[in-house]
Amino acid sequence: MEDNGLPCLEMLEAVPAILRGLMCELSEEDARWKPAPDRFSVAEALAHLSHAEGHCFRMRVDRFMREERPEFEPDDAQLHLERLRDADPEEEFAHFEEQRDTNLEYLRALPAGAGRRVAVHKTAGEITLAEMLNVWALHDLGHIRQVAELVRARKYLPGAGPFGKEYELKP
Repeated sequence: MEDNGLPCLEMLEAVPAILRGLMCELSEEDARWKPAPDRFSVAEALAHLSHAEGHCFRMRVDRFMREERPEFEPDDAQLHLERLRDADPEEEFAHFEEQRDTNLEYLRALPAGAGRRVAVHKTAGEITLAEMLNVWALHDLGHIRQVAELVRARKYLPGAGPFGKEYELKP
């Protein structure tokens, strides 16, 4: 398939494997652990990624391609917190991986120049599809960092002995 010039597709493709590697030694109990009541667990982060994959990013890509200058409302993750609370980490991750594969296949099949299509975001203003793909990668990388910090705090800090004092974790 010919390269259509869209940015970030390799990063978006790498994200599931990166997350899988970070979670390779977590139990379900570890995945559900929350460092504080107002912070995500790994399971909640996975549920959020799964939800955002289809209900935010893919929906926006579809509108970019179907409509002329679609208008997007800001996404408010706070509206979906209840849905995340009882999420099954394996089910959510499997759903995320499935959606990501489908989305990458779709993105790679878009015509050259698709990245220049324009939408209007209610708070950010005019954005291109290429810019939104960069936001998608930024979003994913932020949650990779979050999951890594949760894994560090839950799985490895307790076993670090006196060296653990040298690490200032903020999961």
